[in-house]
Amino acid sequence: MLHKNLIAGEWVAGDASANINPSNTHDVVGEFARANADDVRAAIAAAKSPLPAWSQAPILIRHAILKKTGDEILARKEELGRLLAREEGKTLPEAIGEVTRAGQIFDFFAGEVLRLSGETLPSVRPGVGIDITREPVGVVGVITPWNFPIAIPAWKIAPALAYGNTVVLKPADLVPGSAWSLVEILHRAGAPAGVVNLVMGRGSVVGQTMLDSPDINALTFTGSAATGKRVALASIEHNRKFQLEMGGKNPFVVLDDADLEVAVEAAANSSFFSTGQRCTASSRLIVTEGIHDRFVAALTRRLEGLVVDDALKSGTHIGPVVDEGQLRQDTDYIDIGQQEGARLAFGGNRLERATPGFYLEPALFTEATNQMRIAREEIFGPVAAVIRVKHYDEALAVANDTSFGLSSGIATTSLKHATHFKRNAEAGMVMVNLPTAGVDFHVPFGGRKGSSFGPREQGRYAAEFYTSVKTAYTLA
Repeated sequence: MLHKNLIAGEWVAGDASANINPSNTHDVVGEFARANADDVRAAIAAAKSPLPAWSQAPILIRHAILKKTGDEILARKEELGRLLAREEGKTLPEAIGEVTRAGQIFDFFAGEVLRLSGETLPSVRPGVGIDITREPVGVVGVITPWNFPIAIPAWKIAPALAYGNTVVLKPADLVPGSAWSLVEILHRAGAPAGVVNLVMGRGSVVGQTMLDSPDINALTFTGSAATGKRVALASIEHNRKFQLEMGGKNPFVVLDDADLEVAVEAAANSSFFSTGQRCTASSRLIVTEGIHDRFVAALTRRLEGLVVDDALKSGTHIGPVVDEGQLRQDTDYIDIGQQEGARLAFGGNRLERATPGFYLEPALFTEATNQMRIAREEIFGPVAAVIRVKHYDEALAVANDTSFGLSSGIATTSLKHATHFKRNAEAGMVMVNLPTAGVDFHVPFGGRKGSSFGPREQGRYAAEFYTSVKTAYTLA
């Protein structure tokens, strides 16, 4: 079966591309159509056509479509989680958790449709009233990455539709299956023709055509910093609103007073779960010297107990890397770390399992410095470096010494240090005695510096991007 693109409410064929299971490269998850430039232009035109009617549709219509979508996602979480694990390589429990989050996001924004609000204020001029309202921004282009193939499309599409926009979605070419299933559910839930359009395929074709279009009014992107800059430049050219999430090099600080068990569990989760393929993952473990050796020994023991295997197997803690290219990038950085003088204290070997796949043993470096490439550049794999520091002040300085600023964490039992770190960590999100990865669906998500640009995603803060503010004056 060829999974087709959705344009103007019709399923449209294209050149087929195989979706391969990274746990078993003999397993083809499905065949998916790739859109060409004309398909993308047609999808953008299709999104523009129903915008006036959709943006002014009764709110119960939008509420019902989003609610029905969220309910079906949750009802099918086991099935959709299995699909996600097969195409992306997350372990099955992680994949089901991601699908659950996608359903919760649609449920949340179904509620937001019924909570749309504005302000009525008096004017400084007698007899004049002021109404402040939010209106949809228009046609929203959505470009999503491969590491969260259903949650990230959900947290972009749901608010876009809730606030009355129409959507053109380009999912990652590597993992189109989860996004296709999401759009198919929305289509059957009653989204009118053209309100949600799906164009799968290469970024060089589909993404570039979206960037070049003057008819996309806003573009939300999650992916690499290099591509994010291209999105920004193209959006400025067309005077469109844009939102960028571009990764991180997140620190996790461990102080001498930390609960060792809590610190090790948070560090292992932050750095290695989901195969380290999270923009919120921590690949810099900044540890004060009084606890350093005990922490490294305990974390090494924890890594020795982690099972790397097929994502669908019961008992697997870490699945495969997503594809050969990403695996090569990870192993290249492991070589770079050793060449720079860091000590490979554990792992870093390619593994063989019962089925052919992209299996990599978690890699832990010690004796690293914050100037090494493995501490400066986002690796996006199960690779972490321990950086030894003398005290809290040095730890905070090293944590903030990065061009990124998405998530930052600390393990400590000191209220003083926890409070100071929350106020002074240069990141959009701060975690105390928790992994740097893992956020709730109803609160803002985003970072600072090179990690993010534009309004926050998720929760009520999503309105800042997906709406435009209007101020209206009336003489009584």
